[in-house]
Amino acid sequence: MPKSMGAVKQAIPAEIGGETDIVMDNSGAAPQVAAGRKVLPIVEGVVLVAALAAPLVLQDYLTVFATRVIILALFALSFDLVWGYAGIMSFGQALFFGSAGYGVALLARDLDITNIFLVLPAGTVIGLTFSLLLGGFLLLGRHPSSVIFVSLGTLTGSYAADRLARGWYYLGGQNGIPSISSMTLGGYEFSEGPPFYYLVLGILIVVYLLCRFLVRSQFGLALAGLRENEQRIAFFGYKAQHLKAIIFAVGGAIAGLAGSLYAFHEGFVWPNMVGVVVSTQVVLYVLFGGSGTLIGAVIGAVIVEGVSFWLSDNYRDIWPIILGLLLLLVILFRPLGLISFVLGERERVGSFGAKAKGSIKEKRNAP
Repeated sequence: MPKSMGAVKQAIPAEIGGETDIVMDNSGAAPQVAAGRKVLPIVEGVVLVAALAAPLVLQDYLTVFATRVIILALFALSFDLVWGYAGIMSFGQALFFGSAGYGVALLARDLDITNIFLVLPAGTVIGLTFSLLLGGFLLLGRHPSSVIFVSLGTLTGSYAADRLARGWYYLGGQNGIPSISSMTLGGYEFSEGPPFYYLVLGILIVVYLLCRFLVRSQFGLALAGLRENEQRIAFFGYKAQHLKAIIFAVGGAIAGLAGSLYAFHEGFVWPNMVGVVVSTQVVLYVLFGGSGTLIGAVIGAVIVEGVSFWLSDNYRDIWPIILGLLLLLVILFRPLGLISFVLGERERVGSFGAKAKGSIKEKRNAP
């Protein structure tokens, strides 16, 4: 528990993209909550309804594509927790995503283990383990790690994993591991189509709700303060590096879960899954949609992948250039992402509660 710091009063955001402002004072009482705008739940509801209805209106091949996009949205969610809430720029998020994919592929190939209640937890644990190891090395040293050190450290880890996968015959080398067996539940096999889509969507909804609960908790309050002013949070007695390591591990576990689903959906894994390209890809998802909102990461993944699919089908020779220009324009003119068109800054990041009841000015004027 953080130490009491005397007559210090500090307001920090309750959550990024949340609905409330929280003010902490020296009394030790429960935080005061001021109601705010509630645009975010509307956006979440619209996205949920669209996702539930998608297989009913899409053709079969588009449902398969939509399933892949939902998995990538889950992957983007893991990065948004790490960067949008804790301020950790991880250029190695694909390391956890791809390592879990390789892990469940080896379980299916060598041990014939494809049961959903075994492979998905295994992939989650693999992502968690790798993120704990890397996070412990980068974040839990004797001296606080700089943003650049962590960014380059995660980038190096992802690059090293890519080179290892390409050169290790047991992992299939350049070709990866093809023809992975279908994921099963008893005698049922999850094949491409609506069943797999709704399975993945259900997992995304559960993980999203858990993440939303996390960022609205006391831990999430500390994370918001950590992002806004790390030194001040440390002054309150929080161990900032430990908080970062915890959320880094949580993000790695979610990325591992996404990687497991991706491996079974695609039917093969390859070195790019752990490499720098996929790590950069997930950064673009969150940049495009809007960091620190959770739903922005989901929207970003859907739009980037959807636009890429359409451009590659209609402008096969120049579609990467067009997509790059679109991403550049969004980053230049909407640095908070597309979500900022409908979500105000107050709701996206909360506020310091200057106008909240019980502010410092009110207390000074009190008799």
